[in-house]
Amino acid sequence: MDRKQIKRALVSVYHKDKLEIIIEKLHADGVEFISTGGTQSFIESLNIPCKSVEEITGYPSILGGRVKTLHPNIFGGILARREQEDDQTQLTQYEIPEIDLVIVDLYPFEATVAAGADGLAIIEKIDIGGISLMRAAAKNFRDVAIVASQDQYEPFLDIISENGAGTTLEERFWLAKEAFSVSSHYDTAIFNYFDSGEETAFRMSENNAKILRYGENPHQRGIFYGKFDDMFEQLQGKEISYNNLLDIDAAVTLINDFEDITFAILKHNNACGIASRPVLVNAWLDALAGDPVSAFGGVLVTNGVIDKETAEEMNKIFFEVVIAPDYDLDALEILSHKKNRIILILKDVRMKPKQYRSLLNGVLVQDKDVHTETVHDLKIVTEKTPSTSEIEDLLFANKIVKHSKSNAIVLAKNKQMCASGIGQTSRIDALEQAIEKALSFKFDLAGSVMASDAFFPFPDCVQIAAEAGITAVIQPGGSIKDQDSIETCNRNGVSMVTTGYRHFKH
Repeated sequence: MDRKQIKRALVSVYHKDKLEIIIEKLHADGVEFISTGGTQSFIESLNIPCKSVEEITGYPSILGGRVKTLHPNIFGGILARREQEDDQTQLTQYEIPEIDLVIVDLYPFEATVAAGADGLAIIEKIDIGGISLMRAAAKNFRDVAIVASQDQYEPFLDIISENGAGTTLEERFWLAKEAFSVSSHYDTAIFNYFDSGEETAFRMSENNAKILRYGENPHQRGIFYGKFDDMFEQLQGKEISYNNLLDIDAAVTLINDFEDITFAILKHNNACGIASRPVLVNAWLDALAGDPVSAFGGVLVTNGVIDKETAEEMNKIFFEVVIAPDYDLDALEILSHKKNRIILILKDVRMKPKQYRSLLNGVLVQDKDVHTETVHDLKIVTEKTPSTSEIEDLLFANKIVKHSKSNAIVLAKNKQMCASGIGQTSRIDALEQAIEKALSFKFDLAGSVMASDAFFPFPDCVQIAAEAGITAVIQPGGSIKDQDSIETCNRNGVSMVTTGYRHFKH
């Protein structure tokens, strides 16, 4: 095995946590150290000798620390190819020491931006020397090992603990790959700061790859990139799948629009049951009543703390995932009896404002649909004015239809979804599907309301709704046939409000 001995290491890091054991191990194996400023002081505090970069370069740190390591005596020692005679001749000619290991990290640019620092402070956190050292060592991975962040401390320590201060070509290649991951992520953050919302190019970087069992179907490979644990605490359950993640995202996006105590059941990214009630167990029971058949194997989400009584009712059906802000201990004991059941605590995390979709060998980007209509957005366009309870139901239904696949119609009554028609190629089909489904589950649609995710191109939907007993309608408006729909409402004693906001979802 091609194992190269580490004789000399350059160490220059911003974060020194967990570095001590690596330095001590390398020192025990006879490695010499070169360092700068605070890192040199740290190494010397361990009673380990360390040369300063200034001793190697013959120049002091200048320009307020902006230039320390940028010198041929440093980069020549990193980039020199050990097997090339010309490179070795030049090292000898200019008395440049070989450097076999670089341990470096980068100034915390992203954290500085996130902290709201001023522009000058942010610019000073753009690393120059560190990222140059990183790229140089990674480029020359055939001869040099690079440790580019604290995330690599542990695997690197494993390498040198097992076989001493040396690395194989395979290990150096892996370390170089990790270094380029760090540098590309860093440059992405800097570009996006300078681009400042202009979106002149698409740059996105997510670490923490999680290999999934498979993608949407078993023959497809699936990977999730992101920090799932920053959003959720998984208390128990099987490994989360690609389809689980899609449903979890849809569930969280939906429930975030509700302030009242609400319970929702989702299947294939759409709500099949949802209700708002003052008491959580009643919200669950009424959500389940919306479609007890589709609820089987669904994803459950609530914005209330799940108590024992609610857990006992939930436990009567099979479901894959439950999401809540918290659980009472006795409720958790009930829900955890089925070990494969995924139980998640939703943390208070801000969602990113953009959506991305790959298509046509490119990427489609848009702002997320974060607008949720309130009573102030409603424009009454009919002779009849909706009652206070109807307005509450209209807003309730409109939140649901916003998160339903187009074409979508939602029927609701007393803050309970009676049924929905989703993913249909015509709005009439969506409405008829919803009415048929509601009646099949014995809902009385008299006095119910209807929400549409887009305007009515013709008045036929309004006529069908009126004949089914629906008394109030909410829609975006904007069709050239709006007046026909309004007149149809007036003839049938139905009230209509428009919002001006369309909510297509594909």
